[in-house]
Amino acid sequence: MGYIGNKGSISVSMSIYQTNFCFICTHLTSGERDIDIVKRNADVDEIYKRTRFNSLSNAAVPRSIKDHEKVQDLDILIIWLGDLNYRFNLSYEETRDLISKSAWSKLLESDQLRPGVAFDGSTEGALNFPPTYKYEPNSDKYYGEDPRVERRTPAWCDLYFHMGRGCSN
Repeated sequence: MGYIGNKGSISVSMSIYQTNFCFICTHLTSGERDIDIVKRNADVDEIYKRTRFNSLSNAAVPRSIKDHEKVQDLDILIIWLGDLNYRFNLSYEETRDLISKSAWSKLLESDQLRPGVAFDGSTEGALNFPPTYKYEPNSDKYYGEDPRVERRTPAWCDLYFHMGRGCSN
C-alpha cells in the first residue's frame, strides 16, 4: 500500500457456500524495542483501514476486513497469518530460562500478541512448542548462544490465528 514501508499485507476474501472467508497474510514491523510494538499495532490499524475488496458480481459482499463481521446469516472465518513479529515482554535471559523449562504457558503470559488483545475476538491454536524465532542457519541453536553471532530473543513471530462466527475451532 506504500504507507508502511516494506511491511503490509495481501488479503483475499471469498464466499464458499454459506461461509465468508477472509485471509490476511501479513508482515509487520520487527524489533524488540518498546516502540516496535506500537509500530506493529499501527501496521495492523493501517491494514484494517486500507484493505478493500472488489467484486465482479453484483452480490452484496464484504468490502473491508471488518465488514466480514457484519454479514448476517452466514458463517465467517477470518484468518490472519504471517510474520507478525510480536515478541515477549521479557529479557533474553528470562525467555531462555522459560524455554529451558518448557514453560510455554508462562511465555504466553508475556506474549505481546495475547489472543483478543491486539486482534479483538481472535483465538489461536495451542502453543506447546518452543518459539520458532530465531535460529542460527542449519542449526537448532537460537541466535545468541554463540557469542560470535548477534543475540536475538526467541519469540513466536510466525503464526496464525482466527476469528469468526459459526465455525468450529
